Amino acid sequence: MTMSLRNRITRLIAACAISTAIALPSATFAADGQLDKMRAKIAAFITDKMEKLGGSRIIYKVDSDALREAVTTDLRDDVYKTLREGRIAFSGLAIRDGGVEVKIADAKGRELLTRKLASAAEGLPTHALAVTDAGDGLIRLVPTDAASAADLVEDSIAMIEQRLKDAGVTLASVQPEGTDRIRIFLPGTMEPERITAIFARKVKVSFRLIDVTMSAEQAQSGTPPAGTEVMFGFKDKLPYLVKASVLDGDDISYAGPGFSSGTKEPIASFRFNGRGTRRFAHITAENVGMPFAIALDDKVISSPVIREPITGGSVQISGNFTLEEANSVAMLLRAGSLPGRLGLVEQQVIQPAAKP
Repeated sequence: MTMSLRNRITRLIAACAISTAIALPSATFAADGQLDKMRAKIAAFITDKMEKLGGSRIIYKVDSDALREAVTTDLRDDVYKTLREGRIAFSGLAIRDGGVEVKIADAKGRELLTRKLASAAEGLPTHALAVTDAGDGLIRLVPTDAASAADLVEDSIAMIEQRLKDAGVTLASVQPEGTDRIRIFLPGTMEPERITAIFARKVKVSFRLIDVTMSAEQAQSGTPPAGTEVMFGFKDKLPYLVKASVLDGDDISYAGPGFSSGTKEPIASFRFNGRGTRRFAHITAENVGMPFAIALDDKVISSPVIREPITGGSVQISGNFTLEEANSVAMLLRAGSLPGRLGLVEQQVIQPAAKP
């Protein structure tokens, strides 16, 4: 949704594995129109392969209502947090008619809320807001373009492409169809159920404290402490002795790749929703100086030490990633919610065209 156009196209070409069939310019793409043209070329290539080889056609419908509900709930939590931290007197904070309403009698308080929300969003991929003064101190905040079906389709396409790539599917076309649907063409794949099973599986994201009472190697060869297990690193393959999950991926509202401001190395960053922010702040406050693990599907992708309480809800993950790996990690962090936002409309096997 917020990833750079160049990264989207790079991932699209990698997922389709047809870079040798289409000559790509080396310059950075600068407009969505170029992405549409590239997708059109890929679609034409895949359509030709479908005619020759046959394959599967799968159509999904995205649930934009669920996204809007989640965005609005996060907004309410952000407003509450900002009001409390800013000691702004308020009443009647509630979700109503797809937006958030709150009554603030003091004009300076209303201005301060708006300014703090804008400041908190600075530099983060966030949701555009329409702010309306309804009079008598009542203000209404409504998420706008971020909760649109078009954005959800684009975001879901990116995650579908990543899932296909991770599953080893190297020839596919993932295209928007209408305003809220996604069409997948898979030349040569005559078992669409195998592909839909990929999207039905929920990626398991967990946050776990690391047990320091013994080494992971000792736990492997002996009896690990109760309530712990050994996991292995996503990249370093080293063993980690971790405790039970204290937080999971359901509370992640955004994840994306980026670069560290200091070292400029590729990173994956994510942000919790209101509930996750409060829980993570509590966990980090109680465990300053302790290492914790961020795991995807039982593989540890990062094991930082908690230096101080993390109260803002935003986290950066570094792990000697390549840019492609940072992309993959970010997509997987968000992909936990993918099964709930896609509804299977159609799956069909298409036979190859008869030879003349």
